[in-house]
Amino acid sequence: LVSLFMSDLMVGLVVMPPAMLNQLYGRWVLWGDFCSLWYSFDVMCCSASILNLCVISLDRYLLIISPLKYKLRMTSCRALWLILATWTLAALASFLPI
Repeated sequence: LVSLFMSDLMVGLVVMPPAMLNQLYGRWVLWGDFCSLWYSFDVMCCSASILNLCVISLDRYLLIISPLKYKLRMTSCRALWLILATWTLAALASFLPI
């Protein structure tokens, strides 16, 4: 949940202010190099948010189908690996095209 919070917070703090300026002025008013970096952060944060929701859904599904084995399957190390994989996949999907 903290990872989902961080991705949504980054959308609100990093992605939305330039998007508001872009919407208000009808064109990109910030320096040109920042545009591709902003797009990458937009894709990364939104992808991380979606992937975090998928991981949370998977976690809840595993808890429901086998509640007695859940503690053995979902260790804190595995949870950390899932979070790292989520952010890595989101970063690769967004920054590699640059």
